[in-house]
Amino acid sequence: MKVNAIVCQGHGVASGKAKDPRYPKGTLKAQSKFFLKKGLDLNQYFLGTINLDIAPFIFKIKKPKYFLENVNWSVFIPPENFYFFDVSLQFNKTTYKGLIYMPDPATKAEHFQNPTILELLLPRIDGLKYRDLVMLEVLDEQIELIRTPSADSN
Repeated sequence: MKVNAIVCQGHGVASGKAKDPRYPKGTLKAQSKFFLKKGLDLNQYFLGTINLDIAPFIFKIKKPKYFLENVNWSVFIPPENFYFFDVSLQFNKTTYKGLIYMPDPATKAEHFQNPTILELLLPRIDGLKYRDLVMLEVLDEQIELIRTPSADSN
C-alpha cells in the first residue's frame, strides 16, 4: 500500500539530537550492536529515524520482517522487543529502501509515539526536512495501514 506522509519532528533520542545523557550518541547507536547479535545489521542506514505522520491512517502489525525479543540494550530500562518492517520512501523522484523501526509498545519504557507516526531507518537523504510531503510504501502482508473512521466523516 502507498500513502502520502509528512515528515515530522520526533523525540530526538534515536539519533542523539535530544542530548539525553544516558544515550549521548543516540539510542540506535546503543541498540545496533545488540540488533546485530540477533541477526539484524543496520550499518547501511543512518542511525537516526525519520518520523512520518501517516494520518488519516493508523497501522496494524501483521507479520514483521524482523521481531527481536528481549533486547537488553540499556542499563537504564528493562529489555525491549522490536519490530522491523520493509518500507520504501519516495522523495524528489528518488526511492529509498529501508525499515520501519518500532519498539514494541508492550515493552517500551518511554518516548511513546502517536498511532499515526511511523519511524523509518533509511540511508541519509539530502534535502529532506520537516513538513516535506513524501510517498510511503509498505508491504501489506507485514503491516497494514488502516484509514481511521473519523477521516471518512470529514
